[in-house]
Amino acid sequence: MTRDFSAGNYRFIPAVFQYSSGAAADSGFEIERVRFDRLTPLAEGFAQAAKYIQAAGRPLTSFCACELRSPAAFTEAGFLAFNQHYVKTLAEWGLFDGATNPVARSNVCPEIDPPAEPSFYAISFTRPIQGKGAPSSPDFVIAGGAEARGGAGSYAERIVRYRDLSPDGLKEKVGFTVREMESRLAAFGFGWKDTTAVQAYTVHDFHPVIVDELVRRGAARSGLTWHFARPPVIDLEFEMDCRRVTREVVI
Repeated sequence: MTRDFSAGNYRFIPAVFQYSSGAAADSGFEIERVRFDRLTPLAEGFAQAAKYIQAAGRPLTSFCACELRSPAAFTEAGFLAFNQHYVKTLAEWGLFDGATNPVARSNVCPEIDPPAEPSFYAISFTRPIQGKGAPSSPDFVIAGGAEARGGAGSYAERIVRYRDLSPDGLKEKVGFTVREMESRLAAFGFGWKDTTAVQAYTVHDFHPVIVDELVRRGAARSGLTWHFARPPVIDLEFEMDCRRVTREVVI
């Protein structure tokens, strides 16, 4: 089930207060992804994002997704505190109403050379389609998801194969995450065939399951970008996100 966010010219998959599970551009709009050439601390990143979006002639409510990097995986309490701080700016921009958040997000933790503080890696926003004709499929960004089941309970209660790093444990973690991506894509009426990029985040060797769990299912149609990074909460081991974005720049 998706919900319209007309102020940003996109629809989204409702999830939790800190992020949505994905955002898809409305008809007549595309998504531009802007990657920072260097990791940019949160406050500075928000300021640069605002400047870039407004220079493109777009309202701040067109901000539809972001990719963050954090120094290390959080405890549950630490993750909650970070998220409560993060959404303050979204509220100021007219995106977060205190309960519902339309902005998709990934937030992972580089294992090597991590940032000193939570930082921006990339942002995405909607803009009117430029050029001739509408794309064959709307642009979208699916938020990062790891091997944790939804619903109530602590992460320890919801993590698939909790603290099991055996080959079978990792296979199940990867398989669960891949199917979660498929579920989010399906909510918009999309599939792997519609993606232009897929990213995976883990510090573990998941090559033994790549063929069956990703390639054969179509997830690697445009290749696969592996970031040597951990998901944002301690004891999560594998995360993915994906997107269809026709305009990408580096600043």
